[in-house]
Amino acid sequence: MKIKSLKLSILESSVPDRIFGLHNVPGMARMRWTHDVAETRQGYVQVLHVETDEGVEGVCTTHPTGDLSGSTLRANLDQMRALVIGENPLDRERIYQKLHQGTRWVYREPGWAGALDNCLWDIAGKAAGLPVYHLMGRVRDQIPCYLNIRGETAEEAAADARKAVDNGFPATKDHFYHDVAENIRWLTAIRNEVGDGIDCMHDPVGIYTFEEAVRIGHALEELNYRWLEEPLPERVQNRMQALCAALDIPVLAPEMLMNDVDLSAQWLISGATDLIRASAMYGTTAVMKLAHLAELHGTNVEINGPGGLFGLVHAHLLSAIANTSYYEYFPGGGLDESGRDVGLMNPIVPEQGHISAPSGPGWGAEWDGDRFKQKLVAEY
Repeated sequence: MKIKSLKLSILESSVPDRIFGLHNVPGMARMRWTHDVAETRQGYVQVLHVETDEGVEGVCTTHPTGDLSGSTLRANLDQMRALVIGENPLDRERIYQKLHQGTRWVYREPGWAGALDNCLWDIAGKAAGLPVYHLMGRVRDQIPCYLNIRGETAEEAAADARKAVDNGFPATKDHFYHDVAENIRWLTAIRNEVGDGIDCMHDPVGIYTFEEAVRIGHALEELNYRWLEEPLPERVQNRMQALCAALDIPVLAPEMLMNDVDLSAQWLISGATDLIRASAMYGTTAVMKLAHLAELHGTNVEINGPGGLFGLVHAHLLSAIANTSYYEYFPGGGLDESGRDVGLMNPIVPEQGHISAPSGPGWGAEWDGDRFKQKLVAEY
């Protein structure tokens, strides 16, 4: 089997692209910024197709750009074609090593070929007549989810957490961007509302100073939270090492380096994180390498978002990785359920706070071809 061609489809999406504004977080020890949505515009979904000379096609969504030109991947397509057309798509590790080690020499950023790697896994599963999780070796057939809760007040956030638990979610995560004292009040309200039997996680998206992160971390320890995610700007590796040493609660990072598997590995090896963040948006092979590294270090890899094909890719990985805990779900399903809008008939949707990967070959994606064509606005 040989790779015959690569094609990129651009689909019009009902999920808008967002343009952000920035504003200061009041009450912080140093100037900190967070965002709001300043405006929205038409959104788009990019889908990569890897076609073979035996008629087996690998398909996966790419990293979203909200750009009709498909600039994020289109700029790389010609380079990718030059490197992989004619290769055997089942030689995934050879192709991974070629593109990973060659990234510096073709002047691309780390993780640039993640969608291609995901397509090769799809081809392997389809050629074998097996779901990807069986190629990897399944360890579970059902995956618990955490819901990212919301609220304009502590009381609203607590009510949203209660609603999540009532709907079967065994865990919740917040993104509260207030000063430390106010965040502790909100985090306490969440714990008091859901009780001790529910996992709670705090993700402040790097707004704290080191001293503030230590303070919030100790408060989370008292509240029995599961992890503290991205507490500092992740470029300060030395401070993250000190933070992990100072706290008992596990620290989860580095989300802003997920595209770089080597740097992510160094963060775990150097003690700058306790749990490691990963996303298959930058390639399934890289995620599995980080998962095995984390397992040998006695810790977890925690998967960020849907990872491709509106949750299908991460559903398979979470089925096959032993040292992980939850699928990350966002309210309203804008990153997963919205796949129906562009023709994916089986996006990942939690039921009673849990998901399962489909049993079809490859990623198991089921497409409404007519809907896909209706939403198609460009091909490259």
